[in-house]
Amino acid sequence: MHIPTCETNQLELVRFEPALEAANRPSPDYDVGRWLYVPNFYSEYRYILGTRGEKPLICIGINPSTAAPDALDNTLKSVERVALHNGYDSFIMFNVYAQRATNPDDMEPACNPALHRENMEAFDYVLSLDKAGAPAVWAAWGTIIEKRDYLPGCVRDMIRIGEARNAVWYSAGKRSKKGHPHHPLYLRKDSVLEPFDVSGYLDHLSAT
Repeated sequence: MHIPTCETNQLELVRFEPALEAANRPSPDYDVGRWLYVPNFYSEYRYILGTRGEKPLICIGINPSTAAPDALDNTLKSVERVALHNGYDSFIMFNVYAQRATNPDDMEPACNPALHRENMEAFDYVLSLDKAGAPAVWAAWGTIIEKRDYLPGCVRDMIRIGEARNAVWYSAGKRSKKGHPHHPLYLRKDSVLEPFDVSGYLDHLSAT
């Protein structure tokens, strides 16, 4: 379990760019040729966790839990299986909000603009990793997006960034009654990605 020790505005955040530079240097803790882990140490927040490749599937959850290189939780194990089944050579686990909390109810009540800004820089970077120029983004946050009022706005920022990178959005599995995309944890490993109108989904969500 990861329970936040404080609100993130009380932390001295490592900005994304220097954190990425550190993550690209050799580490005694894991194989940087296989893993992309930013920051490259366990902390109260995480920008990126995934494997390196030419054609990554970028999975979007709400917020990180305890996973780290060579220590994936069951959700990320499912993400990796679905990515490989759908023809991707790697996966990136990204999150709408970067604060670690195993229980989303423990997330901070208000968005930290500084943490969000760095997280959006990280999102733009992971979109650039697709060598074909049309990054695949898998919406996979389930009903957890309802936990905090600021989360849909964070997703809208991601949509805007994705448009500039020609991102294509997908979901997998049955959506909820409100249209929330299925969480990866209980998906079959042979689940197929389907096109997802993320802007229409958010418009419907805000109208309900």
